[in-house]
Amino acid sequence: MSTDMEVVSVLEYLDNNSILVIGAAGFLANIFLEKILRVAPNVKKLYLLLRGSDGKSASQRFSDEILGKDLYKVVKEKYGPKLHHLLTEKVTIVKGDICLEDLGLQDSDLIHEMVQELDAIVNLAATTKFDERYDVALGINTIGALNVLNFAKKCTKVKILVHVSTAYVCGEKSGLILETPYRMGETLNGTTGLDINHEKKLVLEKLDQLRAAETPPETITQVMKDLGRTRAKMFGWPNTYVFTKAMGEMIVGVKRENISLVLIRPSIITSTFKEPFPGWTEGIRTIDSLAVGYGKGKLTCFLTDVNAISDVIPADMVVNFILVSMAAQVGKKEIIYHVGSSLRNPLKNEIFPQVAYKYFTNKPWVNKDGKPVCVRNLEILSSMASFHRYMAIHYSIPLKGFGLLNMILFKLLEKKYRDFDRKINFVLRLVELYQPYLFFYGIFDDTNTTNLQKMVMKTGAETEMFYFNPKVINWDDYFVNTHIPGLVKYVFK
Repeated sequence: MSTDMEVVSVLEYLDNNSILVIGAAGFLANIFLEKILRVAPNVKKLYLLLRGSDGKSASQRFSDEILGKDLYKVVKEKYGPKLHHLLTEKVTIVKGDICLEDLGLQDSDLIHEMVQELDAIVNLAATTKFDERYDVALGINTIGALNVLNFAKKCTKVKILVHVSTAYVCGEKSGLILETPYRMGETLNGTTGLDINHEKKLVLEKLDQLRAAETPPETITQVMKDLGRTRAKMFGWPNTYVFTKAMGEMIVGVKRENISLVLIRPSIITSTFKEPFPGWTEGIRTIDSLAVGYGKGKLTCFLTDVNAISDVIPADMVVNFILVSMAAQVGKKEIIYHVGSSLRNPLKNEIFPQVAYKYFTNKPWVNKDGKPVCVRNLEILSSMASFHRYMAIHYSIPLKGFGLLNMILFKLLEKKYRDFDRKINFVLRLVELYQPYLFFYGIFDDTNTTNLQKMVMKTGAETEMFYFNPKVINWDDYFVNTHIPGLVKYVFK
């Protein structure tokens, strides 16, 4: 890093720049917004791109679905009645959709204002379902990324585009995985012929065929899911999510021109480590399914290699990293950052059943009947072969045979799949989706990230404000006293 970048201040950067946040209703984007409002109220301007839904305007969504969250309680306590004035002055809600050209913007005056005033764009929009419909995933994760880039090029002052991807664009690679870009059309298995325009055309043609045949909507959904999985596997990716995110990286990397690109690849994002308070989370992520299913007594086995490493990083550390990277990136061309823990503070899978048992034996979940749920030690299935043996032995209770299927899936199986064969097929498909992450043997190199850590150490008071070093985390303490309690409070239903 050049010496002129080593004294950068994140707060000074925010005070002098206007930022467009894409995907503003999402988990990470909410923490990003809250952090800026809390520590940098002098930020020049924040534009939040939101879709209207269910008859609600984008402004209504901001008020109801964002500000209404517990996440914002610290900001509300800090500013009190003054928060309304702060939001009115600093935050502009923008109705739009990244799946559309020009982000679906329709207010010409607002478009003109943004084109003239924006300094940076942060794209946090994504669909993260492993088996998402291919048309939906391609529209948001790939074509949406291009639409964001094209809009950035129209803005007269935009110098930085932050594109948040995922570390798992690497597929099922093992060993040390470097912070290097994907070339356009590059595949993980060497198969040739990956062309994003062709993928887009393929989706449109398939949809036209299905609609012309008056195919039922649920069938169209299943066909689109199958198409995504097939195309991903054809080129070496394990699922539609990481495949479309990889293509999103390709397209912004090759077409960025003079835009300075910060490409961030977080690993598995978990609840907040410290700010605005420990344990804030939303929804059920990959490893969270274990805690939910286990705590509710619906899970007795864990399918994984306990000696393999899971790369986990708290959400507030990811947000802090994004902010520091933006302040440091001005004037640079392109840089890729892995934001994770596997190299600096590795977390073995064996900890998951241990911390789940420790927490739920001390604080058992109370079910709807008011009775505490008793848990026992999980049986570890350390290979797919052991999983299949278990399924064969316990065929009458197949749900006990796999690790990440939670109560929601249990109910789906019981209510939706009365036929045993269909139950088993459904189970096997879910195990197939999760298997690459249960037996993942990659370690994410974080050389660029570590260099940025060294730089922020020189910014004085901001060192504590924008922390993101995973080495400070005690994993056992974090899961037992922060993450699982957060899941119980905000996710368990």
